[in-house]
Amino acid sequence: MPSPSTAAPAVRPRAPGHADPDGRRAARVLAVCQALYTSSVSIDLTLTGLVGYTLADDKSFATLPFSLITVAAALTTVFASFLMARIGRRAGFLLGAGIGAAGGAISVYAIFHHSFWAFCAGTATVGVFQAFAQYYRLAAADAVPVEAKSRAISTVLTGGVVAAVLGPALAAWSKDWLAPVAFAGSYALVTGLGLLSMALVAGLYRDAAPHVDAAAHREPARPWRAIVRQPIFVAALANNALGYAVMMFVMTATPIAAVACGHSIGDGAQIIQWHLVGMFAPSFFSARLIARFGVLRVIGAGIVLSALCGVLALRSTDLPHFYAALACLGVGWNLMFVGGTTLLAQSYRPSERAKTQATSEFTTFAFSAIGSLCAGQMLAHFGWAAINAAIFPFLALAALATLTFAWSGKRMAAASNL
Repeated sequence: MPSPSTAAPAVRPRAPGHADPDGRRAARVLAVCQALYTSSVSIDLTLTGLVGYTLADDKSFATLPFSLITVAAALTTVFASFLMARIGRRAGFLLGAGIGAAGGAISVYAIFHHSFWAFCAGTATVGVFQAFAQYYRLAAADAVPVEAKSRAISTVLTGGVVAAVLGPALAAWSKDWLAPVAFAGSYALVTGLGLLSMALVAGLYRDAAPHVDAAAHREPARPWRAIVRQPIFVAALANNALGYAVMMFVMTATPIAAVACGHSIGDGAQIIQWHLVGMFAPSFFSARLIARFGVLRVIGAGIVLSALCGVLALRSTDLPHFYAALACLGVGWNLMFVGGTTLLAQSYRPSERAKTQATSEFTTFAFSAIGSLCAGQMLAHFGWAAINAAIFPFLALAALATLTFAWSGKRMAAASNL
């Protein structure tokens, strides 16, 4: 029997050129879910390295719990996509948030019992939550017409702005809740945020039918190889995966590099906090930029800003250059990610949604995990300058994929006019 996400009777007619009100409402609900999820991850980002260092007998494993968040997300994301194709996005988001709440509880247990490996299990479980939460923006995009997809994606990502500002503050505020055991309270807050997300999804979110016309719905699914060889998909994947990998690669190394360059631990934390603001604040206007200048120009601006991060970081290691470099990196990531997701949402037919999104999200997380895991080793062996010099070839590949898609579009337009 066909699933609700692909069954023809579920497709409702909608006025052309206008986003479905249900789609706009879903995007707003998912934006709040994004804020709750990002707050959870922000607490982990702020504290997990320190807690891992406290719990690990071998201090070289101190960053393993944080890296496992991304690794677990990468390993789970394909499963999450196909599961939600069967049970619906609402049920999947409920399951993901529940797993995130469990991850916080496991981390609390690990801290109380001074168990490093239980703490690794807890943070990895939060990574499973991340795998499901990454589909918030795609669920919003699928519920609206083509011209409204970038706005829906941006609306969801605006939820990260609140979390970027409040996440580190929440971590500091809650760390002594369960005194005298330090930091356990912060991970109890992760559990609370997961439960709150479950309540929000259960009460306010409903699965929306994909926004497709009848002709598109009747089109058969293409082979996976045909989908991934499309220039639009290659461009989407390059900007999502390579943009995310570059961002994680530099961000993971930044706090350690800042301290090594003579700045305080507090300076390193504030650099990351404002980097997170840079990652999500552009979501308030990135959809307008795409509507005005086109998705390819916005992606190009994101690539240039990400490259500017490397230029600024190579120029100086003083504090203003750290702030400016990481701010450029955050804004550049946002423009590449929103633009790449906009292209992704246009690259598949309704019957191809699960496998196409699973391919994109798995690749993005895999590249992100590799970037995170390699950052510490490269920083230790080659230094901060090498970290920033290494990003340019990857950004060049993203630019090449984007230009190839633009060229193929012009070639098809020229052929159609013959």
